[in-house]
Amino acid sequence: MFTRPRIIPVLLIDDRDLIKTVNFKNPTYLGDPVNAVKIFNRKGIDELSILDIGATRNHRELDFELLKDIASEAFMPLSYGGGITSVDQVRKLLAIGYEKVVINTGLIRNPEMVKEVIEQFGSQSIVASIDAKLVKGEYKCVISDGQEVIENSPLALTKKTEALGVGEIFINSIDRDGMMEGYDLTLVKMISESVRIPVAACGGAAGIEDLKDVIHKGGAHAAAGGSMFVYYGRLKAVLITAPSEKELTNAGIYKSNN
Repeated sequence: MFTRPRIIPVLLIDDRDLIKTVNFKNPTYLGDPVNAVKIFNRKGIDELSILDIGATRNHRELDFELLKDIASEAFMPLSYGGGITSVDQVRKLLAIGYEKVVINTGLIRNPEMVKEVIEQFGSQSIVASIDAKLVKGEYKCVISDGQEVIENSPLALTKKTEALGVGEIFINSIDRDGMMEGYDLTLVKMISESVRIPVAACGGAAGIEDLKDVIHKGGAHAAAGGSMFVYYGRLKAVLITAPSEKELTNAGIYKSNN
């Protein structure tokens, strides 16, 4: 059903700035998101995800001017998440060049809106974003950019959103965000084994071996990450980068055509 796994850099934006967080906190300014997109164009990545981390928390309207600038520069498929509250916003995002919308808080606050989006634009247009963290030894879901812990377990919310008709699950570990210590393979495997739709995993990637592990051991269909695509070295110098197709093939993530 699923062929080549996707590698997805995730760019976080807040108030037009490109940033990176650790455990969804302490944002570090990295520069201009449009410039980052231009660099990724040359890296041959499979997909790029743009997440506005302040839109929902600050009840802010989507910055369509910036999002249009990003889409006009991107040569790869794009997804966008952050502050989506209406079908009209989704319609406009798709119209300016985004293939998918990523919805997190709206899954809880407005599932009827999600269903309407699916009815109008199809399952492939919706990615259900589930942010998870360990609370007293149990996985809990968190919404509103990590601000509000809810009672749903990631597994329960995953099954609920699959039943809604979403096309993909994006599972993100808050505990691993920005730590560069590897994915939470237990969490990813639990989610990937519970659904029939593709699962993208995020949170913790530091290098190619982590990408390989989350796909081969975690069962993810896509490996997403932030830090490993914007930092270089132990001191985390800012460098927009991505592994080459050759490196991914040599690691066994992509299959060789030879």
